[in-house]
Amino acid sequence: AVSLHAKGTYRPGDLVVQFQGGVWSLSTVLCDALMTMDVMLCTASIFNLCAISVDRFIAVSVPLNYNRRQIDLRQLILISTTWIFAFAVASPVIFGLNNVPNRDPSLCQLEDDNYIVYSSICSFFIPCPVMLVLYCAMFQGLKRWEEARKAKLRGGIYGGNRMLYHPSPFIERERVGMEPEEYHHYAHPEHPLSGDYMMSNGLQTVSYPHLKYPHPAHSQKRAKINGRERKAMRVLPVVVGAFLFCWTPFFVVHITRALCKSCTIPTQVTSIVTWLGYVNSAVNPIIYTVFNAEFRNFFRKVLHLFC
Repeated sequence: AVSLHAKGTYRPGDLVVQFQGGVWSLSTVLCDALMTMDVMLCTASIFNLCAISVDRFIAVSVPLNYNRRQIDLRQLILISTTWIFAFAVASPVIFGLNNVPNRDPSLCQLEDDNYIVYSSICSFFIPCPVMLVLYCAMFQGLKRWEEARKAKLRGGIYGGNRMLYHPSPFIERERVGMEPEEYHHYAHPEHPLSGDYMMSNGLQTVSYPHLKYPHPAHSQKRAKINGRERKAMRVLPVVVGAFLFCWTPFFVVHITRALCKSCTIPTQVTSIVTWLGYVNSAVNPIIYTVFNAEFRNFFRKVLHLFC
């Protein structure tokens, strides 16, 4: 959210270029500062989404080891790492990479084609596939969890490892002369019964020591975590999809201009993909508001403070 908001604060410099026919009328120092912010904030946005996918993957894959008490520390480490890497990718610009001989001061752009390729790969073409793979793995994990939960519901096994068996008089008459082992013939073929029979207060109890049951606290914790992850998975794919839709054209055009000098890309196309990337900063708050109740309530509180 910080990176998205910050991207909106430096856009006036880009607006100057757009509305002056692509001519930069300010200093080259300010241009380099804006270019550094551009690369750093865009990279931080993608890295933050990648960090979220890592955190969600851990929560889905190993929910019992996902300690909620350590979330603040985990998030602090992930967020700090993303911003450090983002600054590392963008820092060559502010440290003089753009100061090439015969630089045209009327243009505000990245001057080194090798750096354009490097920054595009580090900022987009590496983290995005990693993020998509993690989300696919998360969906598979949630799908397996749902299938296992439904299988348990079909099996109807919820109690302890002792079941009370008290046949009706009709069944009592029918089972006269039958041995206990004959009851096993009627068990489910995939779950053969092999238990001990005991009589207590006129009631027959059968025990199946070979059956294993999860600890109630673990089951409750797993259900709570997976329920929370299902809610998160409703909004995160939309955010990621919107980001890819808005930024993929920009990075494709961006790297094509650096690698293919003979390729002619119309100025209108460059302008459209650039503005499409800007739109992403305005779309994400809307997505969070529509799909996330907590964000929607927080957004209402913020509006009430200023309205």
